[in-house]
Amino acid sequence: MASIRKREKKTGPPTFQVRWLEGGRGGSWEDESFGDEGQAEEFRRLVEAHGNKWPYGWIKGRGFVEPDEQPGDVLLVEWANRYVGRLTGVDDRTREDYAREVRLHFSHLEHVRTDGIAVPATICNLTQDDITDWVRREQDGDPNPDEKGKWLRRPADPKSISNRHGLLYCVVQAAIDATPQLRTTNCCKKTKLPRLDDQTVEEMTFLERDEYARVALEIKDPDARDLADWLVGTGMRWGEASALQVRDLSLNSEIPTARVQRAWKKAKVGSEKSFYLGPPKTTKARRLVALTPAQAAMARRLTTGLMPEQFVFRAAMGGPWRHSNFYDRKWQPAVKAAVKKGLPKRPRIHDLRHTHVAWLIEKRIPLPAIQNRLGHESIQTTVDRYGHLVRDLDDQITAAIAAVMDVEPPRAGLRAV
Repeated sequence: MASIRKREKKTGPPTFQVRWLEGGRGGSWEDESFGDEGQAEEFRRLVEAHGNKWPYGWIKGRGFVEPDEQPGDVLLVEWANRYVGRLTGVDDRTREDYAREVRLHFSHLEHVRTDGIAVPATICNLTQDDITDWVRREQDGDPNPDEKGKWLRRPADPKSISNRHGLLYCVVQAAIDATPQLRTTNCCKKTKLPRLDDQTVEEMTFLERDEYARVALEIKDPDARDLADWLVGTGMRWGEASALQVRDLSLNSEIPTARVQRAWKKAKVGSEKSFYLGPPKTTKARRLVALTPAQAAMARRLTTGLMPEQFVFRAAMGGPWRHSNFYDRKWQPAVKAAVKKGLPKRPRIHDLRHTHVAWLIEKRIPLPAIQNRLGHESIQTTVDRYGHLVRDLDDQITAAIAAVMDVEPPRAGLRAV
């Protein structure tokens, strides 16, 4: 416990000395003096709140003092933009998306000094507490004080916060790896982020076979119906299936396959075209997808007489399908029609991929095999997204446990032979 001792002077006002054992019993005596009893009492509480230790950032005789400015320190946003601009191995659209995150979200990061004053965040002054405060603001959003129910900035979902925090982690790490080194620790390392399973927006929708059939029945364009059947039957992403070319098919093998080796990418803002063909999402996304006899027959029907570089799935004018065109003119009208007739769900196009996984899990296909088919970089991604669906094995799991646990153990004093 810290205590206050009033010390009278022969001349002048008294001083108030705060004394304590550093770290508690067994520690050395420490003290700090004040000319005001109220300030001494406030400091005494700080000492006790810090476990009977000097408060962090307090310099004896001077008070809370900010560390000297480090050479090379720059505003966090400036450093982040520099980091994003020098990234290699990413396409222009990804770099543009990162720059937007820096502009819209990193600009709200601020550093709270030891005296409680908030100042602009720099790459050197940023602390773990600053990161935690920023995450909380991202999660809570900024309500509009002038209009009830309106927002200056809407609350961010857990996935978006996690993605932004991941980018910030890399930005700070770059300062640690820099020459000369600007930081020694990564203040993002121990941030407690919102749980991803707390997210309620855009939940996955899984269709039963009859539910998908009800939607498919409302797709009147046979070419659009073929693409929908392919998506739900292969689990390919939209950008992969719509980019599939004749040369990617191997239909005469013992097991017919489709090779995923390109996908549609959003082009940089201001580009002549909105999309371009690029590599798939991840390294594991480059994969062979086994086809059923019916899928192979569909592929033969769609590609007969076509050149190797022509697209397998083509819109009315012969070019590749665009997501907005397919969604607005084919998928959404079909879903609305099915809902009007009693369908209880409103699936998105990407939900066909989720539905494909649900059907595989229902047939007890192991998650590692599903990971390879989907092209997930990590099995953890597959487990995190779809592990909760693995319920059909519960009977086998409980039976296996029962078979072990229900064997009567040897009685005391007897020895099994």
